[in-house]
Amino acid sequence: MILPAAPRLRFLAPVSAPVLAVVCALGVLPANAAEQPGKGVSVLPIKSSIAEETFQTLLVSRALAELGYDVKDIGEIDYAAGHVALANGDATFLAAHWNPLHKDFYERAGGDAKLYRDGVYSEGALQGYLIDKKTAEAHAITRIDQLKDPKIAALFDHDGDGKADLAGCTPGWGCEAVIEHHLDAYGLRKTVTHQQGSYSALMADTITRFKKGASVLYYTWTPYWVSGVLVPGRDVTWLQVPFSALPGSRKDVDTALATGQNYGFQANTQQIVANRAWAEANPAAATLFSLMRLPNADINAQNLRMRNGENSQADIARHVDGWIAGHRQTWDGWLAQARKAAH
Repeated sequence: MILPAAPRLRFLAPVSAPVLAVVCALGVLPANAAEQPGKGVSVLPIKSSIAEETFQTLLVSRALAELGYDVKDIGEIDYAAGHVALANGDATFLAAHWNPLHKDFYERAGGDAKLYRDGVYSEGALQGYLIDKKTAEAHAITRIDQLKDPKIAALFDHDGDGKADLAGCTPGWGCEAVIEHHLDAYGLRKTVTHQQGSYSALMADTITRFKKGASVLYYTWTPYWVSGVLVPGRDVTWLQVPFSALPGSRKDVDTALATGQNYGFQANTQQIVANRAWAEANPAAATLFSLMRLPNADINAQNLRMRNGENSQADIARHVDGWIAGHRQTWDGWLAQARKAAH
């Protein structure tokens, strides 16, 4: 399989400098060469355009820096091209690989032959459609396919065309393909418009409408700050789907949760995915990738702090400092096992 060249990465230059400066200032980089199995080895982290992924990416970068790796600035690239960049060796790791949402990206980039993923960085990620609780209760709306009714769809019409406006998914993230498939599978194409573009801008408009008392319909995922502002069960409610329907290789997958609820998307785990050849040549890093764990609640809390204004690179670096300080024993255990794997 010949892989295409990955598009040029956009580098977020301000990211790594303050982080590594803090690391050095704290004196946490061990001087003993045996404690720095990554000394002299370069690392290029990548992430999507989602700013909130910086936190989980920097946690991995910081751990690698403590192992002596020369961690470069984060490159920004969309998920599909990012997987290809990893497979080609043009990047080192991505800390926000969603499995199985990104399954097709992973397989198209060469799968296990080209890419490495082991362990679970964060688990229990959910996705789906939500509407405001007031409208849900007033019209007994519990399922997305009820929007086939033009009268129900019109409740969520904000541009006057009579169709429901669904604040959806940014192109290239993977979720947009599922939403587009759902519009056809559930007979919603004539009554629902999938609004795409900048997700943060779409959600800003959605939250503004909600605060004004208007009906809202949107897609989101957890962990993410949106559900800390529009709280499921209090402000909004999840919509279920009438049956499972996923595109491509997942067409026969049952998306129902263990609770019996079916939001139309599989529950996902987030994993660190890396270039396989690099991971095999760097067992300390590969072991670290397999060990690191980040609770969803911690991601949500940090993301909400960003939403509330603590969103500069210095702020995020401070959040990373705080997380490490609060989990130092676990952190040191990961590093110890990574160093052991190098020998």
